[in-house]
Amino acid sequence: MAFAEHEVLICRDAMTVYQFLVDGLNNPLWRNGIRSISLRSGQSGEKGAVYQQTLAGPGGRPIAADFQITEARPGAEVRFAVVAGPARPTGGYYLSTEGPNTRLRFALEYHARGLQKLMNSMIQKTMEVEVVQLEQLKTVIEEQTPES
Repeated sequence: MAFAEHEVLICRDAMTVYQFLVDGLNNPLWRNGIRSISLRSGQSGEKGAVYQQTLAGPGGRPIAADFQITEARPGAEVRFAVVAGPARPTGGYYLSTEGPNTRLRFALEYHARGLQKLMNSMIQKTMEVEVVQLEQLKTVIEEQTPES
């Protein structure tokens, strides 16, 4: 099993952070390697929504990485499962309020099967790089003008 997590403290309230995160169309604003993303089915930002996503893979080749929101609790958590592509991790964003700020933890988990177990160290590194991108999310959200 591969597992990675990272957390940041964002100088915004939990609902602001949640509303940004739950809309998968915001992912290109803070995640590297996204070539395209669109809402394939369901309501944007709600449980059951499926986002069609293409990532830049090894050698720049496109990789499908569609994901579905499996849990959406306003101001508290957003969980998802990758439903297309060679690797299908599950993950979540977990929010907690600290005064006027929000502590955000991003965790990814992947259970390799069969020959994919041979690539476990590469998958682990990829997941670690992915969760650290929370630093970019923090910057993007904090640079937005807070709503009054």
